Amino acid sequence: MQFLGKVAVVTGGAQGIGKAVCQAFGRAGASVVIADCDEEAGAETLEELRAEGIATAYFQTDVAEPGDVEALFAKAVAAFGGVDVIVNNAGIGATVPVEELDIAVFDRVIAVNLRGAVLTAKYGVPHMKRSGGAIVNIVSTRAFMSEPNTESYSASKGGLLALTHALAISLSRYRIRVNAVSPGWIDTTGWKKRSARRPAKLTKEDHEQHPAGRVGVPEDVARAVLFLADPASEFITGANLIVDGGMTVKMIYAE
Repeated sequence: MQFLGKVAVVTGGAQGIGKAVCQAFGRAGASVVIADCDEEAGAETLEELRAEGIATAYFQTDVAEPGDVEALFAKAVAAFGGVDVIVNNAGIGATVPVEELDIAVFDRVIAVNLRGAVLTAKYGVPHMKRSGGAIVNIVSTRAFMSEPNTESYSASKGGLLALTHALAISLSRYRIRVNAVSPGWIDTTGWKKRSARRPAKLTKEDHEQHPAGRVGVPEDVARAVLFLADPASEFITGANLIVDGGMTVKMIYAE
């Protein structure tokens, strides 16, 4: 219960990795604010967490909109009295050849994945200045490596990684630590809202190509987030923790 009495705000918290993070914080004693643009998913996650006895609230939020983010933190403080942890998990992607890429789509990915994290700092930090706290950005191994046609997503995650170390320096004066987690292949099929949930389609080869022996699950990322946000990790800031089962350090040769 290392987060007893703390308040965690998790963007994109209604599904996938974000939902696992919300659950993990709640089980560790925190009050949890679920920020998500999907109202159906938000209502489901709110119901599930409350059924566990977790103090939680859901606020529909588009993290790319300054007014939404400002309102999010005002509501969080009104509901629970403060903000101690921010997890920037909200993210979208676009897979399209760059010569066919609609720049409006590119701008939207950047706005959600990168500008959203700037906005949560802008409007969340004023509520954290007095007591300090932690920000954890969910980046991606796509900040270091890519598949074809993922320029929007990769650019946003590379920017988010740079934003992490910039904020770590800027916010040190308030004793606010800023770190990142970079997940690799994480199977989120079981963490979708009920209407979108489908059986996982993973093969033996999918698991075996990971040095750790399996594809990741949202709980793997949630544990890393809690480690970085824990006050006991007070000497860690500006860091990036890769959670990918060893994939980014595995050398691959054609046979």
